[in-house]
Amino acid sequence: MTRQKFEQRKLLLRGQEQVDRAIALLRNVPLDAERPLELLVREEVKARKLDQNARMWAGPLKDIAEQCWSDERQYSAEIWHEYFKQQFLPDEYDPELCKDEKYRKWDFDPGGQPVLIGSSTDLTVKGFAQYMEQIHAFGGQMGVEFHESPPRG
Repeated sequence: MTRQKFEQRKLLLRGQEQVDRAIALLRNVPLDAERPLELLVREEVKARKLDQNARMWAGPLKDIAEQCWSDERQYSAEIWHEYFKQQFLPDEYDPELCKDEKYRKWDFDPGGQPVLIGSSTDLTVKGFAQYMEQIHAFGGQMGVEFHESPPRG
């Protein structure tokens, strides 16, 4: 039997009602021995929040851009953000830090040079909190006085 393309479905199991729906779905799913389906059960992975992102730009990135000097010059918040992504994004997929198992930090251009493709949008709430802690630690080492306290993980 050849089935049509199966659209991915995500169910959050919060109670017995959702468990019953999941079981009903599994009982009625069209099977195909040539194209088996994969079932994955794990704790919900929460993507970083927009307010975390807004706080990053209005807080530590702004403070670092205004107060930090490197190589006798100051850099914009955007340049610091790119630098911090290179330094602090996870090198590999980690289910606690990255929201998608397809996460990659680097790719390579046609000439073989590494290109940063990872983004802070790829991080979970926990991953983004860790990223922010690393930015705060960097700023602290550079003598930056932050206008808000570091986030808690």
